[in-house]
Order: sequence, then C-alpha cells, then structure tokens
Amino acid sequence: MEAIDDALVTGRRGLRTRPGTFLLGPTGARLWADYLEPRPGFAGAIDLVHKLNIPLLFTVTGVDLPAPWEATWRPSRLTVSASSGSGVEFTEDKFVTWDDCAVSAQVWTNRGTAPVTLRLRVDRSWVDAGGFGSRPVERHGFTVLALVRPSEPAVWDGLTVGPGERVELVVAAALGLAETETSDDLERRLDAVLSVPAGAPEGRDRRDGRGPAVIASTPAQPRPHPVVDRQVREYQRWFDAVPSFDCSDPVLTRTWAYRWFLLRHNLAVPGVGGLPGPLFYEGRAHKMSKTPWDPAGWEFSKLIPLSSPMHLLEARWHPDPSLGAGLWRTLQAAQGADGLYRSRTVAGEFHAYANFLGWASYQYALVHRDVDGAAAMRDSLAAQVRGERAALATGGDELPVETEHILTGKEYQPSYWAFHDYPADPRDRSGYTPLKRVDRAIYHYRNARGVAGLTRLLGGDGGDGDGGDGAAEFDALADAVAAQVLAKQWDAGTGFFYDLHHRTDQQAMVRNVVGFYPYWAGIVGAEHLPGFEAALRLFSTGAPLPSTAPDCPVYSPTGDWRGVFVKGRNGCSWNGPAWPYTNSVVIDGIGATSRRFGHRYDADFGRLLRSYALLHFQQHDGRTPYLVEHYNSETGEPISDEVDYLHSYVVDLLVRYVAGLEVGPGALTVDPLDIGLSWFALTGVRVAGHTVDVAFDRERGLHVVVDGAEAAAAPGLAALTVALT
Repeated sequence: MEAIDDALVTGRRGLRTRPGTFLLGPTGARLWADYLEPRPGFAGAIDLVHKLNIPLLFTVTGVDLPAPWEATWRPSRLTVSASSGSGVEFTEDKFVTWDDCAVSAQVWTNRGTAPVTLRLRVDRSWVDAGGFGSRPVERHGFTVLALVRPSEPAVWDGLTVGPGERVELVVAAALGLAETETSDDLERRLDAVLSVPAGAPEGRDRRDGRGPAVIASTPAQPRPHPVVDRQVREYQRWFDAVPSFDCSDPVLTRTWAYRWFLLRHNLAVPGVGGLPGPLFYEGRAHKMSKTPWDPAGWEFSKLIPLSSPMHLLEARWHPDPSLGAGLWRTLQAAQGADGLYRSRTVAGEFHAYANFLGWASYQYALVHRDVDGAAAMRDSLAAQVRGERAALATGGDELPVETEHILTGKEYQPSYWAFHDYPADPRDRSGYTPLKRVDRAIYHYRNARGVAGLTRLLGGDGGDGDGGDGAAEFDALADAVAAQVLAKQWDAGTGFFYDLHHRTDQQAMVRNVVGFYPYWAGIVGAEHLPGFEAALRLFSTGAPLPSTAPDCPVYSPTGDWRGVFVKGRNGCSWNGPAWPYTNSVVIDGIGATSRRFGHRYDADFGRLLRSYALLHFQQHDGRTPYLVEHYNSETGEPISDEVDYLHSYVVDLLVRYVAGLEVGPGALTVDPLDIGLSWFALTGVRVAGHTVDVAFDRERGLHVVVDGAEAAAAPGLAALTVALT
C-alpha cells in the first residue's frame, strides 16, 4: 500500500477535551503517549503497559516558546515548530520506537542578537542526575525503569547557542520494567537509537557518531535527522506487507489506510504477568482522569475479549499470521476454568464480556490455514461455548440470559427497563429486568458455528461418536439457538427481533440496534425482509445507526436518560448514540443480506458504509483521522474523546463487500456489492498461501488474479468462484 505517512499526513491532532495538546501516532510494544503538551521533548500524559499518566520523561528549557505551535501529524512521527519573541526558532520531530524509546530530534536556530542556553530537564522526583529512574506502580505490581540520554552531554549543564548558530540535538528516553529488564538493557536500546547510521548528510558534526552539536551555517530547510529517517523506515515496514486498496471514492481509500494505522497503533506486547503475549488494545485510554501516576476510571489499554473478535477480523488480512496466533495465546491465558474469557491487565482480572471469538477465529483460520495454535484455540473456544451454555442458558431453552447490562458492552440499553416503564434513574435495580438478549443469542449461535467450522477445517469429523469433540455437537447447538431466536424473539406484527423477559419470554418492545443481528448471522428468510426494510428506514438518523430507535420513550441521540447523563457527558449509554462497534456488525449484516437476496440492498450498504467512514474523520472532513467511541446519532458530533479507538471493523467490510472477496473452506468467491464506484483495486491479499488481486472498472470489467495469473473475469460486477488448492 501507499506509504502510511503519505496516506494519512495531516495538521494538528489534539484532544477535543484538552485544547492545545498533541496526539502522537507511533506506539511501542509497551510505551505510548496519551497526549503531549507544547513543550520540547516528552511532557504530558505518558503510559507504559497500562494507563499511568507519567507527566514528564524529559524536556529542554532555556527559551520561551509561546503557543500556538505549528504541527504536522504523521503516523510515524509528530513534527512541531515554534518561535520565541527573541528570534529563536525551534523545530522537533518526536516519536516512540517499537522497542519503547521516546525520541526527540530537535533543531534550535538563533536568529536573535543574544545567546541562549539550553538545558535538559527530567522529573527529579524519580529520575536522578544521570538520567536513570525507577518507580513502583503498586496497582499493576510492576516497577517502571527509565533512562534518559542526549546526543550532546553538555546539554545537561547548559548548551549555548550564539546568534546566527543552529544546534541539532537528539534526546531519547528508554523505558522498561524492572521485572523484565535491567539498566544495561535500556543502555543498549539507547545506543541503537542514538547512533547515526551510515549515509548521514555531510557537514554535520557527529561528535563521535552520537549526533550533531553546533552548526554555523545550514540549509534553510534541512532534511530530517538520520534518526528520524530510520524511524520512518522501521515504522513503515509493518505496512509494507499490508494489501493495497484504492477506489474512486477517496474517503473509502483514506479510511482503509486509517484502519490499518489503528491496528498498528493499538498493537501491544506487554510480555509480563497476566498479559504474556501480544494483543490489540481497544483504545489508549484518553478519557481517564489525568492525575500524574494515578489515573482513575475505566481504561481500554488491557485485554478486552469483547473487542478481540473485531481485531481478528481486521488482522486476518495482514499476511503475518503471528498477529492472530499471539492474540489467541493471550486469550487462552485469560480463560477461566468455567471456559469464559475475562478482561485482563498485567495484575488484574475483570468482566467476562459477551463476544463472538469462535466465529472470528474460524474466519481468521480460513485465511491463515497453517496458523500456529489453531487446534489449541479450537479447544479453548469449544470450552467457551460449553461454559456459556452452562452458565447463561438457564431459561428453559438455549437462549443465553444476561443479568448485567454492561456485559454485552451495551450498557443502559433500554430493554432492561422496559418492563418497568423506564424509571427516571436506570441505576435503580428495582426497575431492572435480566433479559434473553438478541446479541448474546447471536454471538452464541455464531460461536457454535465457528467452532464447528474450525473443527472441520482442522480435519475433525462431524459425527456423533467422538465424545462430543467433533463439529456435530456445535452445529446442533447453533441450529437450536437459531430456531429459538426465530420462534421467540421475532415479532411478525412489528417486523423486528426483541429481547425477552428472562423468565416469561415476554418480548421487551424496544427496537434496539441488536435487532439487526439475526440478519448478520444469516438465519433470516424472505419473510423477514419487509421488517428489515422498515427498520432501515426507522434507524436512518442523521449519523446512523442509533443504538436505540427514535420511537423509544428514552431515546436520546446524545445519551442522556430523561435529561440526566448517568455516566457523565462523555459516558457510555446505549439509548440513542451511534457506535462504530454496532455499525460494523449491522453494516456487515446488510451486506450479507443483500448478497443473499439478489443484491437488493447494495445501495443501503453503500450509503451506510460512507456515513460510517465519515465518522472516522474530524468534522467529517475526510482528512483528519479521529475515530472515537461513540457519536450523536443525528448530528455526528463525537461524544467521547477516546481517539483512535479500536472496537469496530472496516477493513473486513471493504475486502468482503466492496471488493467482494469471501474465503471459504475450499474456494474463494468474488461477489462485489454495487455501491456506485466506477473502479476499485484490491491487491496483494494473502489467502491460504496464495496471493489474490481483485480489480474492477466500468470499462474493463471484473478480474481476479491468483498468484499472478488471471483466475476469473466478468464484464461487470458478478459472482465468481475460484477453487483453492
């Protein structure tokens, strides 16, 4: 694909809730910046493994640089510049390397008449005069280590820049954990970062290879420092393997690039405690309190199995199978004896959220046939399906009962309160009813189907004589769940699927967005389509899809409940706001339903996909990446400020519906939806050991190329099938 920096470069990105701050694109295996302040170096809210709010790693003082600063944001680095009133100009490239070094490449140019003296400063409450620091974090049971080093040691005591002179300076801080690293390990990482590679521009004073000091005369616009060049190359390497997607709609093309950035941005390898391997964070916890070293509230930089299926659906299109295999290992480490996967930090364990990991893991294995650990994950997923059946299907059928509204990730969805006329305070448990939830049921169905499919893919039989370890057990469960969803949760009079009272099976007559989920699961028939069409019209608010239909008595596009924000202005409340999470699932369901029924909903899919894509950009400008957790469903205003949030999927939608590429056990099909594009091209997709390209334009038609040879073609959009060998 296009270089990620070129695809997404933009101006300032900062938090809506903290004006004047900067967002940073690159993240390390453990280290990242929540936000940075307009100060040289790394000051703001900086995190390691989990949310910590480290206020300062290092800064350089000596010149007053008033706001506002100019900024250019790129995925690999942040470039800022500022000027003093006395004629000193400052530019800086700052970034975090994958091996957890915070690096600042600075240029100070003195165009004034008086000398200035620069000094490197650290937080002396935990970092000593030599730049080494150690601080325990009791809540997580680890100790943070830091080592700060400049390319020019004189800056510790004072580096003078005279009139007409320019200084290039690199400062880096290596961070780690005392439980896994030593100060010598940090030293070695700084050696690698601060060494100037071969081919550095001529005329620089390298000072024993460590970096330039004072230069009297330089070009007006010098090229980036070699440490910046190296960061750009190393950061890009992950994206070099990503398939390329381009089309006649530039917003969709840019969304493709942003979604891949989101995966890389949220990829983490804590490698310690309860998180021994890699995973994708759901987000980087911008909305927690910012008290230094003591953040309060819920954070997303942890394992959250609720969002892990979506990470698998996106990551399966990256050719590196270790992304999914690593996440599988992390999930298995978080699985209880009851089979349920729980949210984990390094030292803590939390909720066992609903998820569709069984289905998503099967989809991952269809693309990566020889992925390590698939058999172990199949057994783990089977244990989850059985465990949830035992723990949740307690209402006389196979439909799971949800007693806590937060555990489907859709807290305060009104159907829990529908049997008590939606009390003024939904926190009052006297007005609350556990439910047989539609989303829980569909996840259960899809997980059973996924385990069955994964069993067959791995060579397991589907018979009954294997002690329950074959596919038949799970197919039978899936059949039973689907039949009961259709029989009990469908209301023919209103044409919608509803949650049920956990004891009486009475329908809670609230049209929640999860009523679309049976279409996503593909269990509906033609008789359900009139209700589907009516629901699409009902849920077509200004920035769809709302979490609850506008005809609900407590519907609110902003998330207040009868005028009260139960969880605060930016809090989660599923009684009206729009969420990327459910947009992904419902738009997926619209695409699947359209394809099943003669492409009759292609236009609806395209309309909602474009609306969803615009939510990825600040002010819908199609330019400035800024996806958050949820939105006003009528205006599209961001409600939360959880920027670069990753509890959704879009890459998978573009591959499967726009390019039309679906992978089955024995063949791949290409059947694009017609969303009005004049052309598109998807190239370099790795599927079951093959490289697949799909291209279309209105004049040349549709072409499928496998391993460099044309495998199928049609004069227009059509369904094509290619056998996998």
